[in-house]
Amino acid sequence: MAKAYLVGSGVAALAAATFLIRDGGFDGADVHLFEERRSIGGGPGAGGTADAGHTLFGGRTFGAENPCTYDLLSGIPSLDDPSMSVTQEILAGHEDLARDGIARLVDGDGKIVDVSSMGFSERDRLDLVRCLVTPEGHLDGKRITDCFTGHFFTTNFWFLWCTTFAFQPWHSAIEFRRYLRRFMHLAPGFSTLPGIHHTRYDEYDSLVRPLTAWLRERGVTVHTHCHVTDLGFAPGHRSTTVKRIHVTQDGRQEQIGVTPDDVVLVTNGSLTDSTSVGSHFAAPPPPPRMSDAWLLWHRLARGREDFGNPDAFDKHVKESRGASFTVTTKDPAFLDALAEFSGRETGRGGPMTFTQSDWLLTIAAGRRPGCREQPEDVSVWWGHGLRPGRAGNHTPKPMTMCSGREILEEVLHHLRLDDAVAARALDTSTVVPCLMPYITSQFLTRRRDDRPEVVPEGSVNLAFIGQFAEVPDDVVFTVEYSVRTAWTAVSRLLGLARKPPAVHKGHHDPHVLAAALETMYRR
Repeated sequence: MAKAYLVGSGVAALAAATFLIRDGGFDGADVHLFEERRSIGGGPGAGGTADAGHTLFGGRTFGAENPCTYDLLSGIPSLDDPSMSVTQEILAGHEDLARDGIARLVDGDGKIVDVSSMGFSERDRLDLVRCLVTPEGHLDGKRITDCFTGHFFTTNFWFLWCTTFAFQPWHSAIEFRRYLRRFMHLAPGFSTLPGIHHTRYDEYDSLVRPLTAWLRERGVTVHTHCHVTDLGFAPGHRSTTVKRIHVTQDGRQEQIGVTPDDVVLVTNGSLTDSTSVGSHFAAPPPPPRMSDAWLLWHRLARGREDFGNPDAFDKHVKESRGASFTVTTKDPAFLDALAEFSGRETGRGGPMTFTQSDWLLTIAAGRRPGCREQPEDVSVWWGHGLRPGRAGNHTPKPMTMCSGREILEEVLHHLRLDDAVAARALDTSTVVPCLMPYITSQFLTRRRDDRPEVVPEGSVNLAFIGQFAEVPDDVVFTVEYSVRTAWTAVSRLLGLARKPPAVHKGHHDPHVLAAALETMYRR
């Protein structure tokens, strides 16, 4: 019987394992996942306690245009109600979890910004249209700043855009163009995104745990603390066939033999690699060493143009890092004050960005609970900063060097709440900060061949999956992208008739175009 070896255990690998069993006919016992960490899921999962502070890394959002994800999750039972699938759970909870915020942007005086206009100049509009119609190949190696003037980065549109999708001005013009085209249908309601679906919990509880439970029930083996250090290939220049997998586990090195009928799926690169977590009174420590996800990709790509260029993504940490924080409290005073300020009950207001924050802070208070293990009397809210290397407006040092309490002080400075409420928030909250050096590395300036094809030309049994494998037209930093790479890898390597549906192209719809143009010219 053919066997499957998956390097990594993120959403892409879990999805690929599911497709191998569901569509490819693999027995679960013949599917092996290799994970260097002690836990699976790719990123740092939600956790913590009410006393030490919970850690959330944001919920996940979906739309009707995520066919791969909903197809995958349609066969995975919900952990809360096994009689319904995860897809049904997300769709059923849409109304309950829908957001309609009116305080998406807050200015330097603590006032809500009117976002009925995107704030474009005529030059901004022309540049946007030019970016949309420019062939992707002409944007090789270009940054967003190469396509727009400085004014564009002061508009309401940019503040909404960059804090929704985590773009920076120096990021890839290719990725920015893809996002513009992919999400054009959201333009009319961009400040509130009313058509977006939300998971009830964070990614770990809503996606990773149900997928893992389904795979374990079918006998899939997950090898934790297992480092895949290299792949050995059969000789030959016209085809690529993995012959050996080099692994290290518990200090022992071994080689796993691979036949041409087996499949090897590699998650190359990692957005959450080297993540470090601080505490309420301590900043996150210096990031640990680079993980095997990057090191393996470097080894594989050495001397091979068809395996991509990891240097484009892991050598510019100052341009790819981000910082987040999670606030845990039993005192409702802060969230009550936030609801009064925003005009929406907790969980309905959506994210809030402080446009004059030197850290470019965004906070979000979702509906309770944010994770399955969260006690009923505990509230948790979350935030992130896109400029963590700068000194704060109130705290005179970079966000990367701040404790959780210092970050909360900075948030309270921008909200300008009643002094008594602010004091209660500081006294009753536990804040856990998190530093992620590579969290936007997938957006860094690149050329078209810097990401390898999911199945490189001539590959017999090797595929790449995840955020650093290339899917034309689709957008990275989404669950849909990870699932699409997994489905593509399985269907191509196994020669299956059932293939992923085409990427949604709303910009081809004249009604979508008309609505987007109306939004652009709204004053």
